[in-house]
Amino acid sequence: MKITRTAFLGLSLLFATNCSIGQLKQSSADSRQIAITVARLLEQAHYSRQKLDDAMARKILDTYLEDLDYTKLFFTQADIDEIYRKYGGTLDQDLIVGNLEPARAIYALFKTRVADRVNKIRDLVKQDYSFKSTKTVALDRHKEPWPANAAEADSLWRDRIEGELLQEKLNKVALEPGPKAVQKRYEQLLKNLSERDDNDVVQLFLNAAAQTYDPHSEYLGKSDLESFEINMRLSLTGIGAELKSEDGYAKVERLISGGPAQLSGKVSVGDRIAAVGQGKDGFTDVVDLKIDKVVELIRGKKGTVVRLLIIPANTADPSKRKIVELVRDDVKLTEQEAKAQLIEKPLPDGTTEKLGWITLPSFYQDMERSRTGKSTSRDVAALIKRLEREGIQGLVIDLRHDGGGSLDEAIKMTGLFINQGPVVQVKDANGDVQVLKDQDPGVLYSGPLVVLTNKLSASASEIFAAALQDYGRAVIVGDASTFGKGTVQTLLELGRFMPLLGASSNDAGALKLTVQKFYRVAGGSTQLRGVVSDVVLPSLTDNSEIGEASLDHPLPYDEVEPAAIDLANNHKPLFLDDLRKRSTNRVAQDPAFQDVVSDMKVVRDRLKTNRVSLNEKIRRDELDADNDRKQKELADEKKIDSQLQDKHFDLTLADVNKPQLKLLPSPLASADKTAKASPSPAAGEDAGSVEDENGTSADGDAIQRETVNILTDLVDLQKSPRTADR
Repeated sequence: MKITRTAFLGLSLLFATNCSIGQLKQSSADSRQIAITVARLLEQAHYSRQKLDDAMARKILDTYLEDLDYTKLFFTQADIDEIYRKYGGTLDQDLIVGNLEPARAIYALFKTRVADRVNKIRDLVKQDYSFKSTKTVALDRHKEPWPANAAEADSLWRDRIEGELLQEKLNKVALEPGPKAVQKRYEQLLKNLSERDDNDVVQLFLNAAAQTYDPHSEYLGKSDLESFEINMRLSLTGIGAELKSEDGYAKVERLISGGPAQLSGKVSVGDRIAAVGQGKDGFTDVVDLKIDKVVELIRGKKGTVVRLLIIPANTADPSKRKIVELVRDDVKLTEQEAKAQLIEKPLPDGTTEKLGWITLPSFYQDMERSRTGKSTSRDVAALIKRLEREGIQGLVIDLRHDGGGSLDEAIKMTGLFINQGPVVQVKDANGDVQVLKDQDPGVLYSGPLVVLTNKLSASASEIFAAALQDYGRAVIVGDASTFGKGTVQTLLELGRFMPLLGASSNDAGALKLTVQKFYRVAGGSTQLRGVVSDVVLPSLTDNSEIGEASLDHPLPYDEVEPAAIDLANNHKPLFLDDLRKRSTNRVAQDPAFQDVVSDMKVVRDRLKTNRVSLNEKIRRDELDADNDRKQKELADEKKIDSQLQDKHFDLTLADVNKPQLKLLPSPLASADKTAKASPSPAAGEDAGSVEDENGTSADGDAIQRETVNILTDLVDLQKSPRTADR
């Protein structure tokens, strides 16, 4: 089942564990009243004010069916036609009056279809396969049609099982013999379905209704809500990641800065977890396991080892896997803080230029001690002051992978670089627009400024980057655009709206609902389109599978009236045309970037064709080619690193008053040291994974190098008396 719910592993600051729908057991709240309340709130409180009419009800039915049968293989088109004939014309009224019998009947039919199919799979896995076929199978069946009838379904399933058996054969980590592993996976799916009770079915259906309004709205049952509240208060020991159940896998939705996964550098957003191991030996297959069960396996005692068998995010071949070993720990708060580097860059004329680089994992704020506690803007201000004492001539703010956080801090951060004024506009469902401003006069840093983003920069990050772009204050560098999340959610406990239920209303759960949208000071929304970079760099995160536009049912882009801003006292000449030309020329001659471009093409081509071969030789040749390409990339990166003369000095908040900053080792030295200290890849680990020996992504060093070059160009151009293009 495709359950788009999230679970957090080791996070205590802003979010909480939202485990899978299988947790809610025998709630005393009346499901009919819960459904009525959810339906009314969706109609009356959601930002879109979309009526729950016949058209919307059919979309909800689409979502529910695809959540159940995400592979579009268990139901047939005949089943779908019959479901729509029975319920398609009345589901809107059913939901409004709280009649959930259609949801229950559809779920029961799905469980029957899965049981029937599992019986057939038991025979399919015993058959002999040559793996010399010329056939291909779809990698992703979301956009494929349901099989017309049982005969077509049988044919599709035979190819699918052959593909899964070949995948197990190609895997270098054999959890158990292929036929047993495949059969066990589907037996687990059937077991999961059988263990769900009526409350689970209700929760799945109501969540489908909420997520049809937009992807960030969701229904939280009683158990989910309790987990949310517990995690707002407690720190849970784990790996520091947010997981999302998608297409049977636990998918990494977000890495928590300061958690073991993020600190390892070996886990990426979009990675899928296929198995979990405890200690040094053994694995448990977690494909089609409920997300709360996966969470239980990954969490554990602080200091213990957990191993993850991962399918990397940017591979189109599910047989390509790697093992990541992590030590469970609490999220380290100091690792979530802003941090900086002082960069000394030799120039062609023999002089040395000093540049600052500030990395911002999130827009954090101590809500209980807003005046004296932790604050992004205060911390960044302290780092900037120290960097200016070192004599920096330009500054980079690195927002890659920054998923957002405090809106107030995004506004205050913007105020460090502009002389007060509007930063963001917020519109509610009534159409009322509020302009939020930086009220602090003066500018802390007025020098050349670059903001580095990627597809995983979202929400508050987008507000900050968009404001500086609209003011003409900074050059935005990175992926073609940021994530594109321009909406605001609120949590509504349903008990508040169900007084007639009395004490049982505490069991009703909550509705997380989208209620507002963000707009730039220039008038355009950050929703869907994100912030478009002024200078685009090739990047492995820049793909269509990441971002708001890749989600189902996103709210549309629109615009409001621009806010009045003072460009005269904030605008800096940015020379964008010159910067693009210089960067394009360097990127074209940089072997590391050309390697990234090659990787991007391979992944995009495979995703576009959406097919994978059932021929073993073809698959092995593809894996060998991938491995050769990765080895070339590592060699290219080492060669480039060996020629670098830049010096990087570490600057943390603990260092701002120290007389000397610590010189960081070169990337090459760091990689060599790590390689010597680490054993060769574990048995079964893909030697051609997307990380180098130091655990960094293949494009990370290249992007940092080129961003520094762009900043150097900006410093040079702003010194000249030439007229800028903006």
